[in-house]
Amino acid sequence: MKPVVIVTPPLGANSYLLKAEKPALIDVGGDSQFLVKALGKYVNPKDIEFIFLTHSHFDHATAAGDLKDWFGCKIVIHEKEYELLRSHAFSSPFFAKPFEPDVLVKGGEVFDLGGITLEVIHTPGHSPGSICLYEAEKKWLFSGDTVFPHGSFGRVDLPGGDALQLIQSLEKLAELDVENLYPGHEEIVEGNAAEHIQTSLRIAKRVLF
Repeated sequence: MKPVVIVTPPLGANSYLLKAEKPALIDVGGDSQFLVKALGKYVNPKDIEFIFLTHSHFDHATAAGDLKDWFGCKIVIHEKEYELLRSHAFSSPFFAKPFEPDVLVKGGEVFDLGGITLEVIHTPGHSPGSICLYEAEKKWLFSGDTVFPHGSFGRVDLPGGDALQLIQSLEKLAELDVENLYPGHEEIVEGNAAEHIQTSLRIAKRVLF
């Protein structure tokens, strides 16, 4: 079954519901009540086992703490992203409200959800601990704000952003066999998504340096 996309307020970030044996969310947006109501059309929120955060910006991660408190969901985030949050005491308007992660990842970890297997790929640049999640068998890539369709890519002018690291991350993603791209904003790409990643890499190399 394909991921269910829920476009969340306040900035139209995409949250993805994976209806696997162990249901999971990839990013959660910034409005907890909105997300819970939307999820109720597809699943009991109490059944969601994992929340994977591609990064910590408020439009992707603010609802994570509430969902953990309300339903016991386990929050998964990269260790460098959590370091960034702690260094700013969760105080920057760019970061989610405080939460305690349950699983800190480095990159390379694999999560078997039952019918869907996600590999964590560390893709810094938009933020130090940005990650993408790759489903190799289905050729799905959940890219957060690292790469978008039609040659777009994440901005690098927020705290912890780095242009060179973003290009290196795009180079890493360009090596993957990707059919479907599930970005943190904008529309989903179904089919030939690898071409979009290649285009983003070419443009990033031209405009970031």
